[in-house]
Amino acid sequence: MSETTMRPMVEVSNACKAFGAVEVLKGIDLSVERGQIVAIIGPSGSGKSTLLRSINHLETLDRGEVRLDGVLVNAPLKGRAFERHINAVRQQMGMVFQHFNLFPHLTVLENVTMAPTLLKGLGRGEARELAASLLDKVGLADRVDYYPSKLSGGQKQRVAIARALAMQPKVMLFDEATSALDPELVDEVNLVMKQLAEEHMTMLIVTHEMRFAGEVADRVLFMDAGVVVEEGAPGDIFREPKQERTRTFLRKYLAA
Repeated sequence: MSETTMRPMVEVSNACKAFGAVEVLKGIDLSVERGQIVAIIGPSGSGKSTLLRSINHLETLDRGEVRLDGVLVNAPLKGRAFERHINAVRQQMGMVFQHFNLFPHLTVLENVTMAPTLLKGLGRGEARELAASLLDKVGLADRVDYYPSKLSGGQKQRVAIARALAMQPKVMLFDEATSALDPELVDEVNLVMKQLAEEHMTMLIVTHEMRFAGEVADRVLFMDAGVVVEEGAPGDIFREPKQERTRTFLRKYLAA
């Protein structure tokens, strides 16, 4: 087995982050193997989204390191050298946010083709072919010429997923991808994420949906107050959590 296949896809070491006097991440360590799906759960304000955003360097850690496939994401570079570095790294990480962040003046097809055309140098025809296949994958082959204003929230989020996949990333990061959706639209987005899981896409998923996390994840991390309180297989976390903080959270959440 080669060194490439042996090393984790994502490694986080001693990640620390504070906003003013509030410590949001308190020395987080995390390792995600290739093809692994990790769900991150916990109460609001526990640091889940900050951890995910730090992996993509949308938040700058105060201390600690993040590596993607062995490459140091938060490398000690300055100015344009760091800009070039982080732009190259981010091309290998697809990120889907709670709010869709689509370009309203572009069609669905144009939203998906923009990044691979500008950043990867794909020709227009090749980019359109890739986008069409991805939009078909997420069930939107009949919406290529629509503008975002004509789409439902679930459709917008599926376009956002297709747009992220168009860069052919090594890992997908989902930050509360369904929390802004009406309940009846959640399943159509979760279905796409389940399909990616079946294809062994490496994924980190911040979610409040325990049932979905139990169905999709290989590992579940429970975070609270900036630390990983407990982690393990979904069955262990949801049926027999070891930590009282985990049990209290799950009781409150499942009773809500």
